[in-house]
Order: sequence, then structure tokens, then C-alpha cells
Amino acid sequence: MFWDQFSDGEKAEAAWDGKARELGASHPLKILRTLPQMPGIAEGAIKRKGLFYLLRHANGLFWRYFFRQPLCYTLRLFRSYLRGKSYVRDGDFFLYSFSSLAQFTEKLRDPNSLFVLGFSYCHKPFECPSGRFTDQCIKDPEHPVCRQCFIGKCAHAAPPSAKLLWIPTIHYIGEQMFVLKEAHPDKKIVFLITACEMSLEMFGDWGYMAELEGIGVRLDGRICNTMRAFELSEKGVKPGLTVVLDETQKRMLEILKLARSRGAQYTAPG
Repeated sequence: MFWDQFSDGEKAEAAWDGKARELGASHPLKILRTLPQMPGIAEGAIKRKGLFYLLRHANGLFWRYFFRQPLCYTLRLFRSYLRGKSYVRDGDFFLYSFSSLAQFTEKLRDPNSLFVLGFSYCHKPFECPSGRFTDQCIKDPEHPVCRQCFIGKCAHAAPPSAKLLWIPTIHYIGEQMFVLKEAHPDKKIVFLITACEMSLEMFGDWGYMAELEGIGVRLDGRICNTMRAFELSEKGVKPGLTVVLDETQKRMLEILKLARSRGAQYTAPG
């Protein structure tokens, strides 16, 4: 990994950013010139609509895990719905099962935690060599697109032990979490995942149901803020580009620095 070539994270980030600026001049990417002023969610009743959508599109893998503890999962899901908000918001950070960022970082330092770092496909660059609507990423630091991509930067700044996910659909991330929980029953998942606000609202209750803990990072830009736009995005129809705001990028990189220095451990299944 690129970060491993340097004695500290500051030197690694400076080297990464310096080359990214050079490539930005010689191989400019399509970017959002201005941020659209869009509400995070443009319609009401997201919990009810979100629940119906998730149930309607859940596949056999989800139900196989769900029916291993159906009573427990059902009770936790309804408890989450009764609580109202399934998260505590701190800027663009949506904290699930944590009341503060300090609690999250304390859990991240626990060697019995699994650190999962995930990115919604919609803020991959249009020029992504792996394609946008896919769970793949080559994260090649020598590739002119990857080097300018914030996702690629995070993938290299993360600890080598981190489980990296590129998320094409909301069901994909849920299924991957169930797989990890089953593979590591003695560990606690701690995640840092980017998504639009609508996804963060929908995922929160299901995350609570599955006893997942972590931070959802709110995306800006051409987000999905209606169920119709969200459903199209879940099929790969996403002509717009989403972004992580500059200040939020800094906060994410600080978390990855902590994870790298004292981070949670991950061992691949099998």
C-alpha cells in the first residue's frame, strides 16, 4: 500500500497530494464545479417507504441470515423504529450506536473490533477504470484517475487490516455485514461508510437490528433525495456525481490515521 512506503502519514499524504495535483493538470477529471443546493431528503415518510423497499428487494442471502435469529432481529428493528432517529448527527457524520465521536474512536482502538471502510459507488469518478456501478476498485496509485480519487486515497490511507467495500446497492452492504458477523462472531464490526442521507436514514434501523456500530458519512453533490432517484441509483442509473466535502474528508482521514496507528484487526474468512 502507498502509505506503507513512508515513515508517517503526513509524508504519505503530502506525496499523494503532490502527484494528484500534477495529474490534475495533465489528466483533469470531470468534477462538480459548483455544489447544487439540494435538501438531503426531499420527501416525507422515508422510514415507511424505506422499509417497504428493503423488504421488497431483499434476496435469499438476507433472509437466510435473518431467519437464524428472527425474533431478536424483529424486536430490535421495531425498537429502532420506535426510537425515532437511529443515529446521532455530528456534521456530516451519522453515528450509529455511539453518542459521540470519542466513543467511536475508543471502540476503533479495541483490537477485537473489525474495521470496515466502505464507499458508495456514486462518488467514484466518471472515469473510474473499474467502472462506477460495481463493487470493484483497482486503487492503483500510479493510475492518473485513481491518484486523483478520494476513494483511492482513503483505500491506501486505511490500515492494511481494514476490510474495504465498494457499494453498488444498499442490500450489498447489509449482506456483507451479515457475512462478516458470521465469519467473526467474537468480534464487533466498526464501520466508516459513505452514503447519501436517504441511504443513511434507511440503513440506520437495519444496522441497529444487526447490532452494527459505526459512522455513516453524508455525501453531498448530486445526491439521491427522492425514492424514485434512489431506486434508479440502485440499478446503476446515476448520471450525477456525489462528493465528500473538504472538511469531512479531513475528518475521515484523521479516523483512518487513528485506525492505522492503533487500528482494529481484520482477518479474511478462510
